[in-house]
Amino acid sequence: MANELEKNSMYIENGEANKNFDDDGRQRRTGTVVTASAHIITAVIGSGVLSLAWAIAQLGWVAGPAVLMAFSFITYLTSTFLADSYRHDGRRNYTYMDVVRSHLGGYKVQLCGLAQYGNLVGVTIGYTITVSISMVAVKRSNCFHKEGHNAECSISNYPFMAIFAGIQLILSQIPNFHELSWLSIVAAVMSFAYSSIGLALSIAKLAGGGGHVETSLTGTRVGVDTSGSEKVWNSFQAIGDIAFAYAYSTVLIEIQA
Repeated sequence: MANELEKNSMYIENGEANKNFDDDGRQRRTGTVVTASAHIITAVIGSGVLSLAWAIAQLGWVAGPAVLMAFSFITYLTSTFLADSYRHDGRRNYTYMDVVRSHLGGYKVQLCGLAQYGNLVGVTIGYTITVSISMVAVKRSNCFHKEGHNAECSISNYPFMAIFAGIQLILSQIPNFHELSWLSIVAAVMSFAYSSIGLALSIAKLAGGGGHVETSLTGTRVGVDTSGSEKVWNSFQAIGDIAFAYAYSTVLIEIQA
């Protein structure tokens, strides 16, 4: 790898192959604003947005938007920090660990690796479980429609976990998978699609007279909608859901690279 970079740098110094290599000797980047935007939308906007309506309902029209704006500002601020850390002493940092190595160094790089990959493993497990639960919910819904609501319709999550994990293993073998910008574009469209579906269903419920929906400045009311302890628990859970929806994305460095 070092020899390749040295060779590429030599080509650049000699004025050759400038069209094929960046100023640091690596293959010239081919990303555009569209592909970068698609990658960022895919990385930042996830399924967490689906819980925002419930979170706002718990916190109310004062605390809910305030927490929403606070976490959006935190995401913007940390993303700006990552963007500013892309170069250090004239050298590009291509990964999050490269940034930590350039600015902190030492054992902090290992701690960063443990935290980052531990987070990725946890998120992967979480999505695998979420996918299996969602598929089971679809199967149970179809079963209830077919057999009636008194049917047992007991369905195991494990086969769906195995199927999803198998698909992930297969897709992870594709070389240069991170360069498939069309995949992020599809994912970005899907993110907007299921967000729009949730919004449309909410509007349809209000417009269709599906029951009187009450909202308040303080969210759910103690003694009417819930107990005091449940109010506290749901409020903290709502804050956690909003924080999850605005997840800190370490892959922004890779997108910028």
